[in-house]
Amino acid sequence: MGLADTILRSRAVAALTSPQGVDRYLEHVNPMWAAHEVRARIVDVHREVDVPGHPPVATITLQPTSTWRGHRAGQHVQLGVEVDGARRTTRVFTISSPDSRQGDRFTITLRANPDGVVSRFLVERARPGTMVHLSQAEGDFVLPDRVPEQLLFVSGGSGITPVMSMLRSLQRRTHRGQVTFLHYAQSPEHQIFAAELDEVRRSGHGTDVHLLHPELGDPNLSPAFLERLVPGYRDVPTWACGPAPMIEAVRGAYDDSPALRVEYFQPPRTSGTSAEGDVAFARSGVEAPNTGAPLLEQAEAAGLTPEFGCRMGICFSCTALKREGTVRNVLSGEESSLPDEEIRVCVSAPVGDCVVDL
Repeated sequence: MGLADTILRSRAVAALTSPQGVDRYLEHVNPMWAAHEVRARIVDVHREVDVPGHPPVATITLQPTSTWRGHRAGQHVQLGVEVDGARRTTRVFTISSPDSRQGDRFTITLRANPDGVVSRFLVERARPGTMVHLSQAEGDFVLPDRVPEQLLFVSGGSGITPVMSMLRSLQRRTHRGQVTFLHYAQSPEHQIFAAELDEVRRSGHGTDVHLLHPELGDPNLSPAFLERLVPGYRDVPTWACGPAPMIEAVRGAYDDSPALRVEYFQPPRTSGTSAEGDVAFARSGVEAPNTGAPLLEQAEAAGLTPEFGCRMGICFSCTALKREGTVRNVLSGEESSLPDEEIRVCVSAPVGDCVVDL
């Protein structure tokens, strides 16, 4: 850390710039100057695939501020943008480039979700020079420091991004062990990174690439197929990422083997349990009948604008204090009745009466 950084992060400067903080002033001078926050300038938007009738996919290259501490392959980042003057909206995206260090450029690869404000903006409207806000890299779906000699990657759809980051890191480290890369896509036209993966396949170096399209007759994922591809696969360190049905198939094939590591993003789903009672938002003084939906949705329906990020229980941006009542985690089904408990309101549905500090 240089002398200037030390001064900018000092308590004296914090006191002088309170309550806005030093980063608010630096941002007005140069958006790429920051003492604490992480921001990034978009330097490139590359369209990966654009199949008519389907959402396009693009890779965004980001030049972060020097406050970016780098990432490990497989991690994700929270990215916030202010679209058309609206308040900042944050979403979680997986990093697709190899390991980065402090201040290094990195990439995210994403599909323009038709219902997604942030992803559609980034893929369809963002241009070089656009500034975005970032968290530090997060997540423990990463390679170990000591990389195994043999690895298996299994992915489906957009789940390819974290394992592609891992593969790129291994290529850069000139890993010469045996790597099997197995990916499922809807069709060859939907396959992202196709040219790069073909180059990896042809260059050898122990990496075996299989790009599969079951809708065109390729085999589905099954224990028999995995065994034929990678004999003894249940003992091979495996990283799998993709849609929930694929992950369930992988879990079934591995039969609780500790060699398997999985990651998938699952939107919260509301079950049909009790929605009786009322929800009180204590700080706002608003009260409404409990609909059974997650507290974030109920708060928004009541006209409140609580902080949120991924809306999938991953980023913890929506954490709030539950004063009283019982909530159910809509992902796991677990219920909790502890008073004065911090909960993620995007995945917590009230059961009966509930008081939350929003």
